[in-house]
Order: sequence, then C-alpha cells, then structure tokens
Amino acid sequence: MNRRDFIAGLGSAAAWPLVARALQREVPVIGFLGPGGSPSAGNLVAGNLVAAFRLGLRETGYVEGRNVEIEYRFAEGQYDRLPALAAELVQRRVAVLVAGGAPTATAAKAATTTIPVVFSAGVDPVAMGLVASLNRPGGNVTGVTNLSIELGPKRLELLREVVPTATSAAFLINPTDATAETQSRDMLAAARTFGLQIQVLHASNERDFDTVFATIVRLRTGGLIISNDAFFTNRSGQLAALAISHAVPAIFHFREFVEAGGLMSYGSSNPDTFRIAGSYTGRILKGERPADLPVQQSTKVELFINLKTAKALGLTVPQSILLRADEVIE
Repeated sequence: MNRRDFIAGLGSAAAWPLVARALQREVPVIGFLGPGGSPSAGNLVAGNLVAAFRLGLRETGYVEGRNVEIEYRFAEGQYDRLPALAAELVQRRVAVLVAGGAPTATAAKAATTTIPVVFSAGVDPVAMGLVASLNRPGGNVTGVTNLSIELGPKRLELLREVVPTATSAAFLINPTDATAETQSRDMLAAARTFGLQIQVLHASNERDFDTVFATIVRLRTGGLIISNDAFFTNRSGQLAALAISHAVPAIFHFREFVEAGGLMSYGSSNPDTFRIAGSYTGRILKGERPADLPVQQSTKVELFINLKTAKALGLTVPQSILLRADEVIE
C-alpha cells in the first residue's frame, strides 16, 4: 500500500464512526399542517394546540428535538393555501402528516395516498369523505373528531340564558367554510325553537368585521354567536375587542376569546383533541397502521365566562351557569 492509499484509508476509517453516529441521530419527521396562525406569530390558540399535540407525542415516548422532528406549516386562515402547503410536506417525505381542522384534513388526504394522515376535526369524517367508517377508517387516514358544529345551537341557548331580554341574535360565519351551510341551517332551526330571530352574517376577511358589527348595532341584536372556523380562531383577540367596543354580548368556541375579553366560550376541548392526535401519531411512528386505528371521538366540553365583561355589559350571569363553568374570569 502506498502512502496516499494509506492516508485515504485512515480518512475512511475515521469517517465511519461519524457516519454511524449520523445514522443513529436520524429521526422521523412529522408534518404539522394548521389552518390558522402560527404560534411563532403570537397565536395563542395555535400555541396551546401544538403544546397539547407534543404532550400526546410524549405519552408515546416521542419528544420533539430529541427523537422526533416536526415541520410546521400554517395557512393563516387562507384555505386556498392548504393544498400547496400539504404538497410541501409530502415532498418533504414526512413520516406522518398531521392535519388540524376539516379543510386541512381534506387537503392532506388529497395530497397523499401513502403517507399516514392523522386529522383533528369537528366534523363527521365519514360524511366529509375522509374515512370509510369510524371503526374501520381504511386507507392512510385516521384521527379524532370532537363536538364542534353540533354545539352551535347550545351556544345560542347559553347566550339566551345570559341575555333573557334578547329577541334576536346574529350568527357570524365564514362562507368559505365547507360546513357553513350546515351550521347556518342548524342555527336557524335552533332559533325557531327558542322563538328568536337570527341574522346570519358573513366574514371571510378582516375588512368584513366593521360591516358585521355595524350591522349588529344597527339591528340592535341581543348578542352574537361566532361559528367555529380557523379564520375566526386566528382572530379571537380582535373579535373580542370589537365585541367589547360595540357592547355586544358574544360567545365563541375557544377559551382564548374569553381571556381576550369576550363574554363566553363553549366548545369541545381542542387541546384534548390534539393530545389524542399526538398519541395516535406516536403509535403510527411505532408501526401501527392508520387503517387499524379507529377514529376517536373527544367528548370533553368546556365553558368559560368573563364576569368582568358581563358586568361591563350590565348583565347578570345566572348562578346555574356560573356553577357549570369550568372557569370564571373576574
């Protein structure tokens, strides 16, 4: 062996431990696709959901930055961006694609038939065509559903109890949401049951908000129910501030809305739903197939009330509702 070959051999021998360590460090990558804003941009709702997802992963032995990595993409409430963002994550060859929300789940399913998809959505996944059945999803998609759309009429009922003199209410919905028609129909039916008039108002961009609240004030509606939609979730603080400034009793889905000054929130526990999605993701990373994992149904529901806002609006929250609340902010 000549001197050059000997040195090259030494170099190769020295490189092998480095290659071995690099292979040992190789970890699976999860793609996390959200319809709303990014936690890094200060979105509290998204931050709480990501934290819950990480908790579910940890329950199965996976810790971000240690033995798993997560690639994040957020559509900022612009649903038309979801297909491209899902395609990016598929091209990244992620081990599992996690989709939060119905539009996101639809985009993820359309983007791949091979990469496992775990969704978290407040819709009927069979009716949406995401899975063949809840018990036997089939294909590469499974996930978690929660009570979201179904709770719209209950929010109206709670608002009516807090504002008993109201004869009308407004229902704010994003017309680009695939479930907008169903939600509107259910809300109108519930309003007839309670003997209330409902004004359905649309908003799909921030410019619509001023018109929405001007209409509420002009019609002197007794309160506002905000539909569960990523566009609104991404702007919980803004909607709470507008409701306060226009003296409108309002109810939404998320606790963050109440923290920002909104009157009430009533909805399924999305952190609990995302924790379950994290656990399912970990199980798939360990070798289980999505087709063998039944779609889980999260039934945990939470009620939050901002008593300070109620007093500012001149409202007395019935003791029966206060006793049912998971938290009262004073």
